[in-house]
Amino acid sequence: MTIMRYSPRPRFADLFDNLFEREFDHMQRSNSGYVPRTNIAEKEDKFQMELAVPGMSKKDFHINLEKDLLTISAETETKETKESNDNYTMVEFEKGSFSRSFIIPKSVDIDNIKADYENGILTVILPKKKEEMKVSKEIQIS
Repeated sequence: MTIMRYSPRPRFADLFDNLFEREFDHMQRSNSGYVPRTNIAEKEDKFQMELAVPGMSKKDFHINLEKDLLTISAETETKETKESNDNYTMVEFEKGSFSRSFIIPKSVDIDNIKADYENGILTVILPKKKEEMKVSKEIQIS
C-alpha cells in the first residue's frame, strides 16, 4: 500500500481549481496559502517524504499523526514589502502558512517516524514495521 494524498474537498472541486490556478516552479497555490511540492519514495524498509520548503526554520513546522492521517503544517509571518524601504521592481518570494495531509498505510511503524530539515527540504522518514516489510523469494516449481 502506498501513501495517499488526503483532501477534505471533493475531487470534482480540485479539477476546476487546477484549471484556474497558476503553478510556480517550487510551490503550488491554494486557497489557504501555498502548498509545497512533495516527493514520496517507497523503499524496502521505509517511505521517505520530502517537502520543498525553503526559507523556513525547524520551529516553523508542526507534524501531527492522528490515526492514519499524517498532517504537516507550518506557520510563518510574511513580510509586507510595502513597509520596506527597498525599491523592488519584482517580488516573487512568497512565504506563508500551509497544511498538507497524507493517509499513511498500516504498515508504517508510527513509533519510529523521524523528521529532519536541511537546505530547504523537510524530510520525513516513515519506517515500515518489521513484519510488514516486503519479502521476496523465488518459488521453485516441483
